[in-house]
Amino acid sequence: MTLSDHDLAEIVGQVVDPELRRDLHTMGMLRGASMAGGTAHVLVAVPAEEWPAQSALVELIETALLESDEIESVTVDFAVMDEAEQAAVRDQLIGDPASTVGSQEAHGHAEGRAVPFAEPGNRTRVLLIASGKGGVGKSSVTANLAIALAQKGLRTAVIDADVWGFSIPRMLGVERPPTVIDQMVVPVEANGVRCISMGFFAREDQPVIWRGPMLHKALEQFLTDVHWDDPDYLLIDLPPGTGDISLSMAQFLPKSELIVVTTPQPAAQKVAQRAAYMAEKVNLQVRAVVENMSWFRGDDEKRYDIFGSGGGEALAQELNVPLLGQVPLVRELREGGDVGRPIIVSDPDNEAAIVFREMARLLTEEYLPTRRYNEGLKLV
Repeated sequence: MTLSDHDLAEIVGQVVDPELRRDLHTMGMLRGASMAGGTAHVLVAVPAEEWPAQSALVELIETALLESDEIESVTVDFAVMDEAEQAAVRDQLIGDPASTVGSQEAHGHAEGRAVPFAEPGNRTRVLLIASGKGGVGKSSVTANLAIALAQKGLRTAVIDADVWGFSIPRMLGVERPPTVIDQMVVPVEANGVRCISMGFFAREDQPVIWRGPMLHKALEQFLTDVHWDDPDYLLIDLPPGTGDISLSMAQFLPKSELIVVTTPQPAAQKVAQRAAYMAEKVNLQVRAVVENMSWFRGDDEKRYDIFGSGGGEALAQELNVPLLGQVPLVRELREGGDVGRPIIVSDPDNEAAIVFREMARLLTEEYLPTRRYNEGLKLV
């Protein structure tokens, strides 16, 4: 049986674009498919110049078509969508602002659209990773815990909400900026985790000098103008303390849950309490405590409590929540964060990496109660 052009289009149309996570037919990306001799010719329209998934699409299309004995070779050419087609992609993925303003189906900052993660029935588990002060390793905990969740087969994303000290892209190993389609941002994925950060929009040596309203608007855009694609877990790396950003996130995400990061010394534990008490004031639930830099293992294999001991356990008892994990102080964890090689990927047998995997297991299997939704029930 000879393959028709229609048959070719049916096969290619089912190929899923890795960036948008939708098939080519659904996204209107397949422009044509035809046979000439033993060669299949395919034309794909991508939503932006220098589409990051272009080479992956070639491989996926070739793999799909070369399963047929009638196809000896495949050529794939690319075109770029015009503005109207790009707008159609955006509308399909995050809603049409012109037709859904004021409804709960629309998402986006400029058109008054709702935050998707706050809507009734949304199944994304939002975890705010907080600390009372800087320097406790909150971002490295966020990055490695996110990867540990992704390694369990969970769709995981991270928002780097520390707009002054953004570091998540580097720690995750991100190597390129996100793609923008008609003002919709497609987040970058690294080590199985999608992320967005102020680091994509400001140089590392450029200070972000913003007051509360500007911070509020930027965070709103991170939540609504990004194609998150309904992750199972969304981790938000908050800045230290209890300022504007923490309050904005509590307002945007009233169903989110807090994990507090501290270090072993009592002084850090006392400061970390403030972040937990802030959460209670704005009706957010504190779910667990993570103690970072818990000990250092010397060349003699002995454990040394460089920063003291007991702070994380004392804080967990004070808040009546579990101590999720104690992360040792290891050089590889710090070095990996500096160069984009997270320890849970580069050295999975390291004792710190083992702790992160166990924290992911405890979070998903024991410590977070199951939520039950009835999409037919809505508050009006």
